[in-house]
Amino acid sequence: SMRFQPHEYENAKRTLTNGTIPSRAYYVGYAMPTLRTVAATRFVAPLREGGSMPGLIEADDDGMYVVKFRGAGQGIKVLIAEIVVGEIGRALGLPVPELVLIEIDGALGRNDPDYEIRSLLEASTGLNMALDFLPGALPYDPLVAAPLDPQLASVIVWFDAYTTNVDRTPRNTNMLLWHRELQLIDHGAALYVHYSWANWRERIATPFPQIKDHVLLPQASALAEFDPALAARLTPAVIDGILALIPEDWLAADEAFSGAEEARAAYRTYLLGRLAAPRQFVEEAIRARALAL
Repeated sequence: SMRFQPHEYENAKRTLTNGTIPSRAYYVGYAMPTLRTVAATRFVAPLREGGSMPGLIEADDDGMYVVKFRGAGQGIKVLIAEIVVGEIGRALGLPVPELVLIEIDGALGRNDPDYEIRSLLEASTGLNMALDFLPGALPYDPLVAAPLDPQLASVIVWFDAYTTNVDRTPRNTNMLLWHRELQLIDHGAALYVHYSWANWRERIATPFPQIKDHVLLPQASALAEFDPALAARLTPAVIDGILALIPEDWLAADEAFSGAEEARAAYRTYLLGRLAAPRQFVEEAIRARALAL
């Protein structure tokens, strides 16, 4: 099975009694996140997939990035979810490609023959969000991949249930294998509370029934075991550090609130509220797994 590196795995196993989860983050400690800002220099290619059209873009640091555009159908909410959920994953020790903010100049796509691309780039002038492009990465296919370490599978299922991520199913796993290591991508569909903030306070503690369709649920045998340690990792300081990464004007654009500060406070209340015990999203996942086996 695909495990953490052997020495890490042994170290992690030894520390399990302290409620630590086996992960890279355990060894380096979790540093408060920062997002670099890069500037797009060249539009390389569209990546048409699902309902969105991310693009491959080269930036002024010579890096290649998969860009999620603010001008795409779902707008800025997708970009906010990518940042918040991606960084929550990292705080839990999960492998997520580096996230950056990327500045797009309206002139970038001016000479592109494709009208759709020209329009998208023009509508996305300003700050967008991107993740590091992983050349040669392959989609994780549950039918052919080695089974995951049940501990890693459990952490991923817990993470997706916590962030209400509907998009990690056998049909679309949103996981890549890169240098024989798993990478989690595409969290724009998670955090669906923010697509409609109606009665959001009542929705804080709700379970997440869609977890029954999660590609890794059958392998997630350690949910109950890891639950306390995972919740403990997401301290108010960690959540605040992550929410501080969202650009002010993205938050201010949300018409459900009077301004950026009120919007950020709602995300904070929602995310911290979901961590309050008993966590129904964990109980629901454990129940769904028992029914499926």
